[in-house]
Amino acid sequence: MLASTAFTSPSGFTRGIEGPACDREGNVYAVNYARASTVGRATPAGEVSVFLDLPEGSVASGIRFNRQGDMFLADYAKHNIFKVDKETQELSVFAHEPRMNQPNDLAITRGGVLFASDPNWKDSTGNLWRIDPDGSITLLEAGMGTTNGIEVSPDEKTLYVNETVQRKIWAYDLSANGEISNKRLLVEFDDHLLDGMRCDMAGNLYVTRYGKGVIAKLSPQGELLLEVQLEGTDCTNLTFGGPEGRHGYVTVADTGNLQVFLADQPGRCWGMWQD
Repeated sequence: MLASTAFTSPSGFTRGIEGPACDREGNVYAVNYARASTVGRATPAGEVSVFLDLPEGSVASGIRFNRQGDMFLADYAKHNIFKVDKETQELSVFAHEPRMNQPNDLAITRGGVLFASDPNWKDSTGNLWRIDPDGSITLLEAGMGTTNGIEVSPDEKTLYVNETVQRKIWAYDLSANGEISNKRLLVEFDDHLLDGMRCDMAGNLYVTRYGKGVIAKLSPQGELLLEVQLEGTDCTNLTFGGPEGRHGYVTVADTGNLQVFLADQPGRCWGMWQD
């Protein structure tokens, strides 16, 4: 079994730590550093500072970068998708949808199409949305379980969405224009909860098992290949970066820090920077 080590100091982030994502330079970003409604930035050496403060009342969860280097944030409190310009660091509302419960996690294609999970925690239900590069929003599916982790496969032919409370991971065929079809159950777990997910470049899926304190590595067919043991139990999400893209950075709520492990394959999110 693989095991993580601390990348940033414990308790530097609040219990709301979420949404890790790496930029092209290898910095790692996660939300709620030092206090709520912030985005923290950790250097490749693990030194953390506040990167930006969100507008009053906004709290982010998922973070993604497009290939141009712009950052996107899911503001679950105000039903926004924020965009942070790479050059100016100016924050703007890229998309707003009042019908959303609370946009939680994001996935992105090489062409800049975003997908957002949208859980209703009170009712244990959720929706799935697509946000196109022009900011237009499309509801892809309603009435799901508690939608949370979301990811696109390296060949961009599959979209994965998990349901936290139901402990299920669904796979969809994904078309070139962002339509989904052929929904099927990839895997269902017997215990604990599910949170964020990321693929590696070989198509394997890494899933945070919230409450169990492990990352489950699944094959594209849903077979459990291995588990990564973490310090703490409440892992919320992960991303990949480092010089070869094999460093898995994990946000852990009960320890309040980023942890890191070394995978055998580079992550898809890192791979998007490479050409």
